[in-house]
Amino acid sequence: MTKYIFVTGGVVSSIGKGITTASLGRLLRNRGYAVSPVKLDPYINVDAGTMNPYQHGEVFVTEDGAETDLDLGHYERFMDVFCTGGSSITTGKVYRQVIEAERRGDYLGATVQVIPHVTNTIKDGILGIGRDLKADVVIAEIGGTVGDIESLPFMEAIRQIRKDVGAENTLFVHVTLVPTVGPWHEIKTKPTQHSVIKLREIGIAPDVLICRTEAPLGAEVKDKISLFCDVPTKAVIESLSAETIYEVPLMLEELGLGELIIERLGMEKRTVDLEAWRQLVKTLKNPGRTCRIGVVGKYTGNGDAYKSIAEALVHGGIPNDCAVEIEWIESDSLETGVSPADSLSKLDGLVVAPGFGGRGIEGKIRAIQYARETGLPFLGICLGLQMAVIEFARNVCGLEGANSEEINADSPHPVIHLLPEQRDVTAKGASMRLGAYPCNVSPGSLAYRLYGSTRISERHRHRYEVNNDYRESFIERGLVISGVSPDYRLVEMIELPSHPFFVGTQAHPEFRSRPNRPHPLFAGLVRAAVERRTTPATS
Repeated sequence: MTKYIFVTGGVVSSIGKGITTASLGRLLRNRGYAVSPVKLDPYINVDAGTMNPYQHGEVFVTEDGAETDLDLGHYERFMDVFCTGGSSITTGKVYRQVIEAERRGDYLGATVQVIPHVTNTIKDGILGIGRDLKADVVIAEIGGTVGDIESLPFMEAIRQIRKDVGAENTLFVHVTLVPTVGPWHEIKTKPTQHSVIKLREIGIAPDVLICRTEAPLGAEVKDKISLFCDVPTKAVIESLSAETIYEVPLMLEELGLGELIIERLGMEKRTVDLEAWRQLVKTLKNPGRTCRIGVVGKYTGNGDAYKSIAEALVHGGIPNDCAVEIEWIESDSLETGVSPADSLSKLDGLVVAPGFGGRGIEGKIRAIQYARETGLPFLGICLGLQMAVIEFARNVCGLEGANSEEINADSPHPVIHLLPEQRDVTAKGASMRLGAYPCNVSPGSLAYRLYGSTRISERHRHRYEVNNDYRESFIERGLVISGVSPDYRLVEMIELPSHPFFVGTQAHPEFRSRPNRPHPLFAGLVRAAVERRTTPATS
């Protein structure tokens, strides 16, 4: 029977539930178990697709095209699994399903209520993931903090699941804060105690406490937490800050959490294979080299807005035995008197990140021009590819005023235009070209050497595309279109063979990168950056 682990959080938000959930999945994956993660988000948005990146951070896109919370990216990276649209359950999605069912008459005239109709819909989503994906374990993280009004239906649903499938098949993990206060940095357990009290008020008693703390918890503190929270002492797990988030699973394993989960859920004890994970963490903590890569974006004020890109760059450093130092560059700054040379000359590589709208566009174009003209290794992602095409059109092909229809609908040279199938689309949510699409890669190209294949698949999230009316002009002036859709209709990848490393992709390769399987485009960029850093400049 499928087992269910539910992860809740208390005291404060951003306490590390996502990393904890992802790490729990890694512990089970290290034992050979099939794990399916789920994120339960209390917000009323149907999905994360229309949310402001400054408020919500990155929108993570799954293989099947769901626009989701960034925590699903952590799940995929740590557990090395593919999430689906069913892996994200929001209040908006739940209520839409309930209202549609009521309109169809599915409830036979009954008064529709939070209990049982809303909670049953939540339960169906959670149980359905385990059933449909044939998971040994489903790990569900509940967003927000215990006590939040909006999360109460989700809390009630997981309480009912324990009753439905049995306590022996469910595990409640509560992530809480154990702060230190005062001049002597005294450890305080009261926040954890009150958080557990709040959890109990809604009928949930935690089986495991993950205590986020900056100081090691001594035996006396653990005993105190155990006593007042009614949790076995061995189930009080300290979670200290780590040098790299990928070390967290190893730390939790050393504290016995993996074996505790297996024992508590009555699962078969299996050999734990940690060697590959230990090696990648060792490389991350003790790299032989460093390089500095700039990321030019429109939302760099929020560190989570480009979370997957940041992690993919870290992954790209692993096979190169290199620590990647990231410099975040707001594209607006390159339009307000700061020259690209001043901002970019000390970099070893450059990523131009995705985004929407006209703000900061000219700054991105100036950064790309600098990279093209100076040989700075460059990777353009989604909008980054489009800006590279505009820069090439203006400065190499001489197409004055070249632009994207998204930025200037009256451009004399709309080298980037709206996809034809998008012209009649008016809804904003879940209406772009989303999810995984195949791409044919040209033999002999840099893309082919990086991927090692003429057929690849990458995830997408865009409405605009390279205008085919200009394709031949670009090719004649030296731009290589190294990746196209199987019907040859859409430009998927571009590159400049005369450049040390200049690649643009319409896709979002960052979503497929893993620490144990770095994405080839990011690994290639880091390799080129290392070579630039270690090769003496010639006069």
